[in-house]
Amino acid sequence: MFDGRERQFISQFTPGTVGFIYEIEFSNGKKYLGRKALYHTRKLPPLKGAKKKRVVTKESDWKNYNGSFKDKDLRKKIKSGQITLVKRIILAECLDKWSLTYYETYYLFLKNCLLSDEYYNANILGKFYKPKNLQQ
Repeated sequence: MFDGRERQFISQFTPGTVGFIYEIEFSNGKKYLGRKALYHTRKLPPLKGAKKKRVVTKESDWKNYNGSFKDKDLRKKIKSGQITLVKRIILAECLDKWSLTYYETYYLFLKNCLLSDEYYNANILGKFYKPKNLQQ
């Protein structure tokens, strides 16, 4: 959901959008905040006789994406059905990779994700970590 509208196709995003900032809520009331790119690019070896590498762009798995959290216990509980995904919300659409990184960091600090027990997020940019006394 974003601006009260559900997204099912890339064409429903603002033209030029490269990704979005999302928040997912689980059945236990806890949340996870992150970012997701709409497209992935890969460099392939050149075709026979060519010298330049080929660049292939394809749509990511954004429709089914449920977060990149590393918490093994949470992953087990989701797999077993003890915890389910309640809702996914798009907080912001981003028009470039810089905005994707900036707004993810902005929302993580704005919502106080590292100091709150309400979020599963354990670090920001690999530089700021959840204090040990709050980690479970």
